[in-house]
Amino acid sequence: MKFHIAALPGDGVGQEIMTEGIKVLRAAEEIVTGFELDFEKFEVGANLYRKTGVALPDEAFKACQDSHAIYLGAIGLPEVREKTGPEVGGQVMFKLRFDLDLFAGVRPFKLYEGVESPLRNVEKIDFVVLRENIEGLFASYGGGTLVSDEVATDTVVITRKGTEKISDYAFQLALKRNGRVLDGKKVVTCVDKSNVFRSMAFFNKVFNQVADRYEGQVKRDHALIDAMTLWMVQQPQNYDVIVTENQFGDIISDLAASLVGGMGMAPSGDVGYNHGMFQPAHGSAPTIAGKGIANPFAMIISGAMMLDWLGDKHQNKSAKKAAILIEMAVSQTLKERVKTFDIGGTASTTEFADHVVAQMKKLANQVNTVS
Repeated sequence: MKFHIAALPGDGVGQEIMTEGIKVLRAAEEIVTGFELDFEKFEVGANLYRKTGVALPDEAFKACQDSHAIYLGAIGLPEVREKTGPEVGGQVMFKLRFDLDLFAGVRPFKLYEGVESPLRNVEKIDFVVLRENIEGLFASYGGGTLVSDEVATDTVVITRKGTEKISDYAFQLALKRNGRVLDGKKVVTCVDKSNVFRSMAFFNKVFNQVADRYEGQVKRDHALIDAMTLWMVQQPQNYDVIVTENQFGDIISDLAASLVGGMGMAPSGDVGYNHGMFQPAHGSAPTIAGKGIANPFAMIISGAMMLDWLGDKHQNKSAKKAAILIEMAVSQTLKERVKTFDIGGTASTTEFADHVVAQMKKLANQVNTVS
């Protein structure tokens, strides 16, 4: 099967890491076979806005809408902003998320051998932060109020439908995983501020109603957001799948990244029932753009997530095998201490990706035995 992929390199380091991400995906396509990837690149983002006044052209949005998946590099530059204040990168991110109903922000965090965590005596971390992507505080994007330059407000929006969708996705994801590091139990932890806010109490209530459907299959857990920032650092092995509101998910996913090596180690997927967008969770890092030192790990693993999602959606076992192959090769690369500077190594952006490709070729026979 041929998959049409809308590729959006974006801003800053996006161009560099996109090149390496596609290189790895092309290698997977060649080694595994059984699927094809047709990439079509489109210029979007802050640099384009600076030139044209448009961050996401209609042509690019239509291509994303019609594609099998979207592969995104990095969007936004701090100094390129709308007249009302926010960065223009939101014009790309939020239109794609909202208009394509990419309701699940999937952010996996895994500590790889060869990468040091700032936590003492922690050898294994493996959990997912699942961020509701189109409601919560972010539903106010483009709205809110500003009165006489004296009062500004934004509104949190929580709906039953949206909460049911993200909660059900969380339990379905837990069923596919191997459980938490602590004891192998499959657990979904709802994170909210239900002791204070009516909207959060409602989020928690709907979560528990969905959890009832999975009784006996997946354990439910609960944490208040302030406590979670403590517990996630103290005992990350206690968590399997964490599901939370949009803004909370945005914050704690960055905290989670710090535990496994930093933002360069944070891949992500924004997915819905019909569309999927895959990108590193880090920003455009303009201060290191063009220096060849950006970490392509998150871009590469986001590509593997894309293949896995496509494999599930289109019943293509080859795409899923290719995703496994990429993850195995990245793991072996890091195990051999081939690392970029942000995680204590000396490899360039290209050298890291080239080593991953070399490992993929070595591991090809192993992945082809996967049923």
